[in-house]
Amino acid sequence: MKKRILVAPLNWGIGHATRCIPIINALIDAGFEPIIASDGQALDLLKKEFEDVTCLTLPAYNVTYAKSKTWFKWLMLWQLPKIKKAIKKEYRATQKIIEDYNIKGIISDNRMGVLSKSVPSVFITHQLNVLSGSTTKLSTYFHDHYLKAFDECWIPDFENQPNLSGILGHNFKNKGLTIKYIGPLSRLEKIKVKPKYDVMVLLSGPEPQRTILEEKLLSDLINYKGKVMFVRGKIEAEQTVMFESPFTIYNYMQTEELQQAINKSELVISRSGYTTVMDLAKLGKQAFFIPTPGQFEQEYLAEYLNNQGVIASCSQEDFTLKQLERVPTYSGFKGLTNTIDFKALFLLFQA
Repeated sequence: MKKRILVAPLNWGIGHATRCIPIINALIDAGFEPIIASDGQALDLLKKEFEDVTCLTLPAYNVTYAKSKTWFKWLMLWQLPKIKKAIKKEYRATQKIIEDYNIKGIISDNRMGVLSKSVPSVFITHQLNVLSGSTTKLSTYFHDHYLKAFDECWIPDFENQPNLSGILGHNFKNKGLTIKYIGPLSRLEKIKVKPKYDVMVLLSGPEPQRTILEEKLLSDLINYKGKVMFVRGKIEAEQTVMFESPFTIYNYMQTEELQQAINKSELVISRSGYTTVMDLAKLGKQAFFIPTPGQFEQEYLAEYLNNQGVIASCSQEDFTLKQLERVPTYSGFKGLTNTIDFKALFLLFQA
């Protein structure tokens, strides 16, 4: 009987789910049986990607996100008691899954309550330092409290310079935690295809900011002289496609189709979420980043890559079509060639 490994990504947009796709495929290739557990759109996406894999529902965090940048952090902090309760419910649900499905290992992507004292438990994160402005010490302390209960922490980045996450995944005061830099994770591959779209808008992240950016870009790009593709990042029962000149609009794409679309696009406009950063870096793309207002992690990543002269960015409020004139002065991503040693990582589950 194959050893069953529980893979549980956080439902915060779809980024955590998509970066678990190469891990799930690697588990299958290595002779394990992955069991997927999540909620919301993250779970919906993985069900479509892995129709033959058992998918289970975990308790949702039900976090409310602010429309205003000013209130984003304070609303999150106000909801900490609710998040802690959700983590406890998640932990209880995990223990039942372990018993019911004979789980022999856990890979949790940012789900604090998905772990066990009885089986090896891994936590995936690119944030050892959780930036939140004046409350960074508090948010990092809260994160550490849960993180040190895991057996290992896998960082999807390079340990040394150059790297993609900057201070988010580095300069961490290790408190006995086993940290492994595994290299960037991406489900996508670079392929040679003829360009088809001048601009691809790749939307993702929690509401209401996903919709706010979508509406702004539809308005701003209506006068763009070129072909524009929108991928709205809304995981629905069926894929839909609309043609409204100059736009081609998809509600979502699965891995192979998305890979083709990005490779066929000259420029990608997107949030600066870390999974998107890894995907575009893997494909060696030119991009323009608009971080989610008030989300310190994305604002930091956008500024980090902007200051390095790699990817241009600006705030959501400041974006206009004219901002794209800056793009040619940036180098864009050069393309990554790293290979993740999954065989070595999975030794944790072989004992």
